[in-house]
Amino acid sequence: MHTPLSPALPTFDDIDAASHRIDGVAHRTPVVTSRTVDARTGATIFFKCETLQRGGAFKFRGAYNALSRLDAAQRRRGVVAFSSGNHAQAVALAGKLLDIPRVIVMPSDSPEVKRIATAEYGAEVVLYDREREDREAIGRRLSEERGLAVIPPYNHADVIAGAGTVARELVREVGQLDMLVTPCGGGGLLSGTALSAAALSPGCRVIGVEPLAGDDATRTFKSGTLQTVKNPDTVADGARTPSLGSLTFPLVMANVADMLAVDDPTLLRAMFFLWERLKLVVEPTGALAAAAVLEGLVDVRGLRVGVVLSGGNVDLSQVSQWRALR
Repeated sequence: MHTPLSPALPTFDDIDAASHRIDGVAHRTPVVTSRTVDARTGATIFFKCETLQRGGAFKFRGAYNALSRLDAAQRRRGVVAFSSGNHAQAVALAGKLLDIPRVIVMPSDSPEVKRIATAEYGAEVVLYDREREDREAIGRRLSEERGLAVIPPYNHADVIAGAGTVARELVREVGQLDMLVTPCGGGGLLSGTALSAAALSPGCRVIGVEPLAGDDATRTFKSGTLQTVKNPDTVADGARTPSLGSLTFPLVMANVADMLAVDDPTLLRAMFFLWERLKLVVEPTGALAAAAVLEGLVDVRGLRVGVVLSGGNVDLSQVSQWRALR
């Protein structure tokens, strides 16, 4: 199998290097503040809006960083990725910009808006049944048959380094933070966030937030042993990952201060609040960190707090169903 996975854990130096590779290609996303939110939480909150990143999510940073590091021969052969949506779009777009063929393995029940965007970026989309098939096995088979490099959604040093540029930008713009809260699926964004916070804002507590139905990372963090979950039923489709990876597990254990999980109604209340009061279109997964802060699940009173809004690829066909659940 042709895979660029490195056994070495990424460091902040890798994040720094990634920031230069993506400079001028990835958007430097805005930071939004709200007096209403500050009054509600008793804190000073800085929302990092990766909802406005290219491809609609932070995933573009890691995908572009990883693809840009492939050698000329591998670029000609192409890459394969597996994702429920945001990493799929990110690899599809990054490959288009770098002229690299890409095949994306997506679950047949992934949000239609994400499947359409992935195809429109010019990627070949291979659908699979989430309940009966293994996406990583499909990716390995395609890699072996076609000589494609595997670009996984989180367990990859260059992907983690790219994701870490989110927090690097945030801290450099707003200054020292007491706490940084971020969504967690497979832990790529959380790992990169923790590395950046440790380097640029010593003493900052990094908190990861995942959906309650898919609380494998929280159980892992509390127990110290790797926990798994199978196809969790949650509106946070971007966090339906089975477990932390071989790279993200040690990074989370070493650098993250705490983990917690939120249920879907709590998540949706926060998401609609962001839509209605702040005019920020955030998808359910992207609102995980905000939900923990807005609903008081983490004590932020008197603190300067960064909150990552990780994605904004909303499936509008689901809105009426979501409203009924909140």
